[in-house]
Amino acid sequence: MARLQVEGLHKAYPGLPVLVDCHLEVAAAEAVAIQGASGTGKSTLLNCIGLLDSPDSGRISLDGQDVNTCSRRERSALRGRRLGFVFQAFHLLPEFNVLENILLAARCAHLPVSAWRARAESLLQRLGLADRALSDVSTLSGGERQRVALCRALLLKPALILADEPTGNLDPDTAALVLDHLLELVHSEGSSLVLVTHDSDIAHRCDRQLRLQQGQLNVGSRPTAGSRAGASVAAPAP
Repeated sequence: MARLQVEGLHKAYPGLPVLVDCHLEVAAAEAVAIQGASGTGKSTLLNCIGLLDSPDSGRISLDGQDVNTCSRRERSALRGRRLGFVFQAFHLLPEFNVLENILLAARCAHLPVSAWRARAESLLQRLGLADRALSDVSTLSGGERQRVALCRALLLKPALILADEPTGNLDPDTAALVLDHLLELVHSEGSSLVLVTHDSDIAHRCDRQLRLQQGQLNVGSRPTAGSRAGASVAAPAP
């Protein structure tokens, strides 16, 4: 069974079709990169998968659960506990220190923060930030902030990580380091990753590369050697 299945997704804004019969399948612990020109709907697709927006039609399932049939409360719980988000702009809260920012994932999912503190500290250790746990986030570099954002996204051991241009605000060396951490954590913890990027070098670090064109996902290049069997994308003929 696939970790994520997207079947026949349609999404349009007034006078502008964005996703047109879009299909995607992602296996457990697989990293999939999605590329495409600006305005093709990459962020819209990520928002629909992440339950931040609703498609006009089509089906999205996570570990076999059809999210279309979930109530608003169930979707919120699923988003908080089974999905992790990494954004280009970090979205750390300046009124909280590093550790508190990471633990916000538990707080927002209505889970006891104390039960996740050791997990947060372990992630900081793995990402080389153990000595920054009590630091003000304003004192961190861009790469450090994005590593904190990775810790927050992974805190609750989500089934699926959604990353929207996660290295877009970083210099090339720092971007490579952050991507190393992201891919290592995703694969070692069994999470799946859907990553939107404009950078072909970053895309080719993932197990599979797809391109969003005319509302549909198509194979962007041959799978890398690390691709996992059983993960496929269905792109219906136009």
